[in-house]
Amino acid sequence: MRIMTPHLMFHSFVYRNITISGLPGSGSTTLLDGIREALKFDGWVGYSGGAFMREYAKEKGLLDAEGLLHHSAGAYSEDFDRQVDYGMREKLTVEEHWVIESWLSGFIAQQVPGVFKILMKCSDKSVRVDRIVNRDGVTPDEAIKNMNYRHQTNLAKWKGMYSKEWQEWVVKPGSVSASAPIDFWREDLYDLVVDTYTTNQQESLEQVIHAVTSSK
Repeated sequence: MRIMTPHLMFHSFVYRNITISGLPGSGSTTLLDGIREALKFDGWVGYSGGAFMREYAKEKGLLDAEGLLHHSAGAYSEDFDRQVDYGMREKLTVEEHWVIESWLSGFIAQQVPGVFKILMKCSDKSVRVDRIVNRDGVTPDEAIKNMNYRHQTNLAKWKGMYSKEWQEWVVKPGSVSASAPIDFWREDLYDLVVDTYTTNQQESLEQVIHAVTSSK
């Protein structure tokens, strides 16, 4: 499906930056592509989490002589992950016209002024699975196994890494109670929640563009 994207050079922006978060199969990458295309003439740039990591590593000199990351592509250290995530938070704080899509980008942007935080979800798990099957060329059982493993592994790791930040960025400002469990994808931490089971690609994009722009 081709997403029609309006020309936006005659708009000003209500927000300085945008984050997109969502679990695999939620449609976050598709939305990133749509926003990137719609806002490109206004100087916006968009990155997935992996692409941002590579650009950040290059900028900070974390590449070896062959242009590869010093760390194994499949097993980054917590220190490296934190450095990249804090680099993301710094850019969202001091720069503008960034669109960053990653599992944690919305959490990393908590309490950063001027960031429009989007949470992508798909309320029908079978649709999520089907999307991953079609995207990755795996069986439904393999897709489910991989989805569950990645979610459980990443969540356990990030809970340990960011328990202090959860308190500082979420609990202390009053976004959630101190007794609430750590959940980086709580809907009330986001400015817009899009269910891609009930909202198509064009509608999702139009919601975002309407929210972040205003006519001059």
